[in-house]
Amino acid sequence: MQRFQLDIADSDIQSMRDRLAQTRWPEQLPGTDGWSKGVPVAEAKAWAQELAEFDWRALQDELNALPQWTAEIDGTTIHFVHVRSERDDAVPLLLLHGWPGTVVELIDLIEPLTGPESDGDPAFHVVIPSHPGVGLSGPTTSPGWGVPRTSRAYAALMSQLGYQSYVVQGGDHGAVLAPHLGRVDVQRVRGIHVNAATLGFMPMAEIDEETAGDLSPVEHRRLELISTFLTDGNGYNVIQATRPQTIGYGLEDSPVAQLTWIVEKVEQWTHDPARLTDRHYRDRHLANVLLYWLTRTATSAADNIYAAYGELFADPQTAFADSGVPTAVIAYAEDPSIRRFAERGNTIVRWTDVDDGGHFAALEQPESLVADLRAFVRDLA
Repeated sequence: MQRFQLDIADSDIQSMRDRLAQTRWPEQLPGTDGWSKGVPVAEAKAWAQELAEFDWRALQDELNALPQWTAEIDGTTIHFVHVRSERDDAVPLLLLHGWPGTVVELIDLIEPLTGPESDGDPAFHVVIPSHPGVGLSGPTTSPGWGVPRTSRAYAALMSQLGYQSYVVQGGDHGAVLAPHLGRVDVQRVRGIHVNAATLGFMPMAEIDEETAGDLSPVEHRRLELISTFLTDGNGYNVIQATRPQTIGYGLEDSPVAQLTWIVEKVEQWTHDPARLTDRHYRDRHLANVLLYWLTRTATSAADNIYAAYGELFADPQTAFADSGVPTAVIAYAEDPSIRRFAERGNTIVRWTDVDDGGHFAALEQPESLVADLRAFVRDLA
């Protein structure tokens, strides 16, 4: 393992700004209703201006104030943040971000997790990796970095750090990885806590009329969310899953392409529109855009996350088998997870439905996310 410090070159920022200034903007499509056909041109220009003016030095200083490391595991570099609590009874926690996030998505959780105000609340030693091929881990140079291999690498990382048992928390892609940590490292994973859970936590095929008739209003709404996603919100998924190389040319050559590719999802997956005007919230997403841009990892991220999901469905009974590890789900307003389907492949011991929040829970609802994780871990003790 080696210590890591982020060192952004002025020339890289200037190059990005030059490209932003030279953008060939499309005309706004006539008759377009809001975001229905993608990011409106006026919104894209506003976000691009903010990216050009983004305080990247403050981001660099913030990240470099954290203990960061890189480890060579199974032939690839994995970057991670590792912050130990001062509490002797702290629980090791592997904290996993989603897409289109990076470690930046989770760093606001570090302080409340490592140093809770109440002695009655669990404290945590926090490990936040950048997924292989994503952000500060840099592009992967070998194929096969899907969920199983990544999970094994994280199990090896926690072993190298000396943790004989640990809890895993993840959202979105992190919520796909977290249950697999339980499958590949069942002797050491004490518990799994997820939000923005999809694969393995919702119906994987059409449901029959009898089951549909037995669903609660909340569950019916989540089925509607799934249906809307599959018909109107799934294009990015299909493109990244089937043609990651092709989409990579645009994302790695044009900062506006990378920006709008992410900003569309920020707007679509944020539950409270007021969050989109919050300076800190916008800056965290701009930081994610900047890290993808500077590390040139949009292509490898698409390949390792979306294209690699296909291997899970080659043998779904094995890929989504129940490890028996106690699992908790916090389902926010925009989450499609449904308990009765999640229980088919997970040992659910806690389920919390929330009427607020969306995909980016660590940024939208950090207090409730941390509180639910604490309550889960307290019950594990």
